[in-house]
Amino acid sequence: MVQEANEGPLSGVVVVDLSSVIVGPACSLALADHGAEVIKIEPPSGDLMRKLGGGAKHPGMTGKFMNFNRNKKSVCIDLKKTAGQEMLYTILAKADVFISNMRTEALAQLGLDFVTLQKLNPQLIYTQVLAFGKGGEYFNRPAYDTVIQSASGVAGTFEKSSGEPRFVPLVMTDHITGMIAAQAIGFALYRRTRTKKGELIEIPMFETMSAFVLREHLGNMTFKPAIGPIGDARILDKNNRPVKTQDGYISISPNTNEQAFAFFDLISRPELKGDPRFCSVEARTLHSVDYYALRSGSLLGKTSAQWIDLFEQRDIPCMRYNSLENLVEDPHLQQVGFLRETVHPSEGPILEMGLTNHYSGGVRQQFTPAPRLGEHTLSVLAEHGYGPEEIEIALQNQVIFSEAKGV
Repeated sequence: MVQEANEGPLSGVVVVDLSSVIVGPACSLALADHGAEVIKIEPPSGDLMRKLGGGAKHPGMTGKFMNFNRNKKSVCIDLKKTAGQEMLYTILAKADVFISNMRTEALAQLGLDFVTLQKLNPQLIYTQVLAFGKGGEYFNRPAYDTVIQSASGVAGTFEKSSGEPRFVPLVMTDHITGMIAAQAIGFALYRRTRTKKGELIEIPMFETMSAFVLREHLGNMTFKPAIGPIGDARILDKNNRPVKTQDGYISISPNTNEQAFAFFDLISRPELKGDPRFCSVEARTLHSVDYYALRSGSLLGKTSAQWIDLFEQRDIPCMRYNSLENLVEDPHLQQVGFLRETVHPSEGPILEMGLTNHYSGGVRQQFTPAPRLGEHTLSVLAEHGYGPEEIEIALQNQVIFSEAKGV
């Protein structure tokens, strides 16, 4: 695992990614963007996100699929065939990391269980993203992001704040669990530098998201007996949202005494500094309903730009409100080069996001576009010792598929 200059901290790490949709690809995207070689194993039908991800110029290349699968190589293998499994074993024998979000029984049926692969490659970091952890009654149930949002209390936070449960309109649990999985892989790779051994990592989505929700909201029920109701009342308040101004919305968070008292001055309510509900952090926390209601109705007299200018002068945390459309045009994101226009070989001009993290030791410089289905099947197999005749036989027997051959 030798790192090349300016190639990212994971340069030299080889990842075999047998995952689909969002949670697994989010994990492998993080690894790929930071320099790892990610070999994406796809069935003949391709990753479901090639079809499920919204609009596309060409079949199998939705915008959403492309945003989660850059910097990866697509190898299309029919793993239901013994010859396909043998090919994957050959690739895995030289890999550092294996990722899957398939159910345990399905992996075992394909001969891809941890015990089998550990014998094949003792240094392999075997990463399985599960819907629900082993040992509980939900284990082995199928799940997508909304199922986990519902079960883990994410939707329940909306019921507390607005009166009805809702889903975050973002596959948030997939994003978070995928990033936690990438983090765990980094930890395991570090341990392997000392032990020279691989290991099994299990990342259950339900438990992962339940921990996020309860770290935030267990609060008073942390104590035995409980000293109050569950939930952080400030965060769950119905008025904890962008504040209406004369021409739009902004966000504002005056939390310290200095910030809150400056806010009272700017809204022409200096007397509130002595109000027992608002005179201290503890008082404002206890009376958060009143405090948020005050903030909610105090900004209608000026424009968003005027308020932001005033709040910035007094060092009060505030920020513009971005709609989805506005976000793409955000001046800060433009200034840091977050979005850039590139040209995809088959899809033409596209918008691509840059890296959000920076390392003084270097980052990946060359980005490769999201692959067509099976685009790298032939080259990856050749790199792993398969000759032209073997590859041609596998193509004819429909064990493998290649974009170059018409897939």
